[in-house]
Amino acid sequence: MSVNHSNISEVIKLLRKAMRDLPDPSVTLVGKRWKSPFLVLISCLLSLRTKDATTLPASERLFALAKTPKGILKLSISQIEKAIYPVGFYKTKARRIKGICQGLLDRFDGKVPDEIDVLLTFKGVGRKTANLVLTEGFGKPAVCVDTHVHRISNRFGYVKTSNPEETEWALRKNLPKCFWIEYNALLVTWGQNICKPISPLCSQCPVYKLCARGDVFKSR
Repeated sequence: MSVNHSNISEVIKLLRKAMRDLPDPSVTLVGKRWKSPFLVLISCLLSLRTKDATTLPASERLFALAKTPKGILKLSISQIEKAIYPVGFYKTKARRIKGICQGLLDRFDGKVPDEIDVLLTFKGVGRKTANLVLTEGFGKPAVCVDTHVHRISNRFGYVKTSNPEETEWALRKNLPKCFWIEYNALLVTWGQNICKPISPLCSQCPVYKLCARGDVFKSR
């Protein structure tokens, strides 16, 4: 068995039901709480190579100091570093955040653009971040692929790809557009709690009978 065009709707429904009591990813929580594309963008940057348990508190500390590009530009680099520590590469991210804020003010009057190609022109913004800003910040359909989405989509057998960018394009082609916005949050939460990289909890997975279980050599 494998996840395919005929059963992907069933898989999504099973995952929705199974994750009702599990926490949303940190960037999804930021989007729901503040409903601000700008804060989603900043939270996305903080989340890179950083666990959710660290990302959300760091976002909250920074947003307590400032919630707009103008506000963040008034902060010193050291203030930003102190607020976001210990996210990964916090010194680099502090400088990058200020650079993005300046770019937003110079080019877009402080507003975050809602087009992926424009977002990608900002230094430090890759496809994962740009797509997540569109889905969580603007509620626009886009396909955000991180390591969890890439791994699990291949583990399902739904795609056969070698890297996240290939997975994004395969999902854009195959995944019904009605699922694009929620797909990332569902698979990130599932990957953090059940479908783990090593020894996934297959005994607790409602998708078990539909999953190809690619790369699973040991499970619980």
